[in-house]
Amino acid sequence: MNPIDTLNLDARSLRVFIAVLDEGSVSRAAVRLGLSQSAVSHTLERLRQVLGDPLFVKSGRGIAPTRYALRVGPNVRQILDDLQALASGPPFEPGQAEFTFTIAANDYQRDLLLPPLAAALRTAAPGIHLQVIPSGIPSADMLRKDVCDLIISPHPPSASDIIQRRLLDDRMVMFYDARRRQPPATLAEYLQAHHIGIFFGAGERTALEGSLTARGLERKVDVTVSNFSGLPAFLQDSELIATAPSRMANQLLKPFATAPLPFDYKPFSLLMLWHQRNQDDPAHRWLRQQLVAVAEPLARQHP
Repeated sequence: MNPIDTLNLDARSLRVFIAVLDEGSVSRAAVRLGLSQSAVSHTLERLRQVLGDPLFVKSGRGIAPTRYALRVGPNVRQILDDLQALASGPPFEPGQAEFTFTIAANDYQRDLLLPPLAAALRTAAPGIHLQVIPSGIPSADMLRKDVCDLIISPHPPSASDIIQRRLLDDRMVMFYDARRRQPPATLAEYLQAHHIGIFFGAGERTALEGSLTARGLERKVDVTVSNFSGLPAFLQDSELIATAPSRMANQLLKPFATAPLPFDYKPFSLLMLWHQRNQDDPAHRWLRQQLVAVAEPLARQHP
């Protein structure tokens, strides 16, 4: 391989490389970047000549990265992140900022953490507006492709370019209408009881459901809803049981009785997740600090 002439590399070309690497498709990369397919193909061809490697080869109906492309991918991401940090400009002034910050969170995380965050922003940064979208079981691409700026979830995607920080812990408990029934006292009774299940919008199962299935266990699910907000109407005046985070006893599920699960199930942590390119961005860092401050008093309360 010939020595690489770094003067023939530029940030725009490297962004094209990363987009194709992430998307596994020239056409999808073109849509993501707002370019024509021919422009993306032309840039890839120039990179091939400069780097002395095919970078992507045909695989079935699509393309696949070469070993070299996979190896240099993290380095290219770091270069782009460093360039973004270099161009970040003057210190961040929250009171003068004007932008929308998008957070992906399901209704439990949303209702627990984001109303106090919105209140804090109205005081310290009235020009920053929150946009909240559902996260389901989040994927790394939600952050890579700027679908959102931050995710709050107990399910971190397995990806080296996603950074996480714990906000607080919680545990799953049973919720039920005490006027209609008593809670199951054993695992067998729990499995035989009638349950409300949760399958998020895209069809993802909760971690509890997956854990029971992995143990070869199955519970009776009479009703399935797409988020926690659907639980109260079905719990009210029924013998159904809902298994949900304990902190919801102070929120959506406050009218209902609670009981511990009659089997071992480990607590979980709510995490905030962001892409490494935003690690040193002053505005993003400030928003993360505000969210940590909102979560701290809740974290001190035993779930």
